[in-house]
Amino acid sequence: MPSQPPVLPGFSYVHVLGSGGFADVFLYEQNMPRRQVAVKVMLSEVVNEQVRQMFQAEANLMAQLSAHPAILTVYQASVSADGRPYLVMELCSASLSERYRRERIPVPEVLRIAVKIGSAIETAHRAGVLHRDIKPSNILLTAYGHPVLSDFGIASTLATAREEDSVGLSIPWSAPEVLLDEVPGSIASEVWAFAATVYSLLAGRSPFEVPGGSNSSSDLMSRIARAKPQPIGRADVPASLEALLRRAMSRRPELRPGSVLEFIRELQLIETELGVAQTAIEVAMDDWALGTVADMEERTRLRPLAGGAKAPVGRRRRRVTEQGVGTPYAGVGTLREASAPGAPASHSRGTRPPRVPQALTWVIVVASVLVVALGTTALVVLLRAGSASGGIPTVTDISASLSGTSVHFSWTDPGLAVNDRYQIQVVGGTSSIQSSPKFVVDAAPGDTVCITVAVNRDGKTGSPSSEKCVDVTSG
Repeated sequence: MPSQPPVLPGFSYVHVLGSGGFADVFLYEQNMPRRQVAVKVMLSEVVNEQVRQMFQAEANLMAQLSAHPAILTVYQASVSADGRPYLVMELCSASLSERYRRERIPVPEVLRIAVKIGSAIETAHRAGVLHRDIKPSNILLTAYGHPVLSDFGIASTLATAREEDSVGLSIPWSAPEVLLDEVPGSIASEVWAFAATVYSLLAGRSPFEVPGGSNSSSDLMSRIARAKPQPIGRADVPASLEALLRRAMSRRPELRPGSVLEFIRELQLIETELGVAQTAIEVAMDDWALGTVADMEERTRLRPLAGGAKAPVGRRRRRVTEQGVGTPYAGVGTLREASAPGAPASHSRGTRPPRVPQALTWVIVVASVLVVALGTTALVVLLRAGSASGGIPTVTDISASLSGTSVHFSWTDPGLAVNDRYQIQVVGGTSSIQSSPKFVVDAAPGDTVCITVAVNRDGKTGSPSSEKCVDVTSG
C-alpha cells in the first residue's frame, strides 16, 4: 500500500498515481501557478543518509537535463515536514508501458519515440550522466503525446561509475555485462538497454522473454548471457530494424553501435526506408556538424574566388578574339590614316593596309599577358577548391513530389563511396544524415519546404546542392 501523502505548502493532495520500492508518486494540484503535478515522495522506511544523497543527486540531474524536450521536467525539490524528500514533476501518463503489452504499436510510431528518447539519452551522456535504468516503464507521455524519459533515480556520472557501485536492476532490459557485475554501467550497456526497450515496444515483451515459457529471473539472466533474442514476430518490422536491434544487443560491447547517437541515426535510415519523414534528432552540437562548420567556412572563402575569376576571364578572352580579327583594329588604323596630314582618304583605305601603332602594340601585349595570368590564377583557385573538397561528389538533380502535405524529395546517386552519407538540410529547420537518396518532409498547407543535399565523407562535407523548394497546397 502507498504511504500517507505528506502535507506540502502550496499543494493540495488529489490521489495516488503509483507506488514503488523506494518512493510513491501522488497527484497534487499546485495552488500558484494552478496546475496538476506529480509528486514523487521517498518512503520513510528507506530514508537514510545514503538515500537522501541519492535523491538529491536525482533532483540535481533532472534539473540539469530537464530542459531537453524528451526528458521529464522537474519543477521543485524539497523535504516535507515529516522528513521525506520529494520531487515535484510534470504530470505525465504511463500509458505507453501498458499499451505495448496489449496492442501492436505501429513501427513508424515506435521509431519516432525511439529517436526522441535516444536524443534524451545521448544528451545525458554528453552531460556525463548514465541513466542505468532504461526500460519501457520509464518512458512517459506528456499531455500532448510527446515521449519523455523519467526516473534518473539510480543514475550516475560517467566519471564516478565504479565497479563496486551498487545498482538497482531491471533484469529484462539490463546488458549481460551489468547482470554479471562486469561493469556497473557504460555507454555500451545503455545502448543495449535502449535497444532492448525499442525491441519491447515492437514485440510486446522483453527480448528474452519466451511467451508461455518460464521467465523467472534466472531464466532471463541465462538467456541474456547468451545474447540471442527471440524474433520479434511481426511481418511489418523490416529486416534491417531487426538486424540493428540484434547488433545493438550483441554480447560483445564492441560490436554494438558506438553511441546512442549512432544508433538513432540508423533508426532514421530505417524511417527513410519505410518512406516516412525522419524524426529530428534533438541533440545540441551534433558531432558530425562540428566538423562541417569549418568546411562550410572554407567553401565560402573559396567559391567567390573561383567564381569571381572565372567569369571575367571568359569575357576578356572573347574581347581579345574580337579585337584580333574584327573591326576594332581596322577602325583604329582607319582613323589614324584619316587623320594623317596630306594623305587622301581614298588612298589610305584602298592602296595601303592599316597599320597598328607601336604604342598600341605594347598595350595589346601587356593586356594579353594579364589575361593569361588571370586565367592561370582562376585555374589554380579551381584546382585548390577541388582539392579541398577531396573529390567529394555533388548532388545536382533533386526532384520532388507531393503526397497530401508530405513532400517527397529524391535525387540520383552522384557516385557515393561505401561509407559516404547524404547530409540533408531543411532550410530553416533541422539536419539529417542518411544513405538513402530519398527524403520526406511533413508540412502544413501553405508552407514552402526547401532542402539542400550534400555528401558527407569521413566527417567532411562536400559542396551542397542548389536549394530545391516546394510549395505545399491545401489540396
